[in-house]
Amino acid sequence: MDKLAFKIVCFFILLTQNISCQKMKEEKLPEFHIEISHPHNDLDITPVIDKIPTLEGGVATLPYGSTSGTWGWSGKGWTEQYGTPIGADITYFSRYEDTFYHLKADFPVDKIKDYMKRAYAQGEASLSTKSIEEYKDLGRFQHYSSAENPYESFTTLVFGFAPKGMVVVWLRFGIVQIELGKYQSEIVKDDKELEKKLFSNLSVTREEMKKKRFLNKSPKEWEDYRTKYAWKPVITSENKGLKNFEMNLTYYNGETEILLRPWIDKASVKERAIPQELNFTWETGINQQYIGRAYFNWERVNEAFKKAGKGNVEFKIADDNRSFQILLNNEPLPTDSTRIFKTEHEYHDSYK
Repeated sequence: MDKLAFKIVCFFILLTQNISCQKMKEEKLPEFHIEISHPHNDLDITPVIDKIPTLEGGVATLPYGSTSGTWGWSGKGWTEQYGTPIGADITYFSRYEDTFYHLKADFPVDKIKDYMKRAYAQGEASLSTKSIEEYKDLGRFQHYSSAENPYESFTTLVFGFAPKGMVVVWLRFGIVQIELGKYQSEIVKDDKELEKKLFSNLSVTREEMKKKRFLNKSPKEWEDYRTKYAWKPVITSENKGLKNFEMNLTYYNGETEILLRPWIDKASVKERAIPQELNFTWETGINQQYIGRAYFNWERVNEAFKKAGKGNVEFKIADDNRSFQILLNNEPLPTDSTRIFKTEHEYHDSYK
């Protein structure tokens, strides 16, 4: 094929892709992003063939290249995809295991449809009279852009690839992330064509990669992170001026949660994973606003929860706001560290 013909073919391919993309936009199919993550950089995988079927009949695709970031968060953006994801058909190469896997997963459609109705609160509304709830059924086109619209619909489908073919999928709604489920990939035994397809674009041979990278890892650590207990956070203080405004929780299982007024003071007991880190904001008077932060070790906290079974995690703030204790059912809950910062942020109910 001469250069002119090649350019013409490329032009028509790009034109077709642009027309298809424009058609999806004109049909107002909801858009979303996709992220592919791993536990850490030594445990990366590379998709070779992939498609994400949608409820509307189309197909979305994974980001180009390999996984990145941390568990549940790749740290990379990607071209918008369109529709409602209802499954995954992904063939990928685990670089540290020297193994090709095939993931064929069907997401629970009724559960997906329910989540696609939801929009989760990201912060306060601009009007103090406007009622804020954890989430509302507002549909797919709610995107948090200002305090006038404090809710965010489904934004991102996140994949987490663990050792031995274990894959976890999350749904992200802005700063809120919820696990959809765990899925198991199967080893591809006849992988010669896949090897040729992948390694023809790499500067290293399969044998060289195996020699440098091979690790025999178990998925147990990331399976254990999915363990949940029935508990709720409670923020208290001997200072009668206490007003609680916000709590952001990041869990070891890749989920994230935000508590806002008014439900921060009446959080419900529900199945939650072990917290990895969290921060919360409170006031006890004018110019007395603080952020408290806590970091946790999974093994130590999990042992405490195994003994307790369920209960309240109390954040007990000292009267002078200089420290706080963390108690599980009135017993000290171990932490790696805690910190307090003085801050300023105007909430509707802030002291004036």
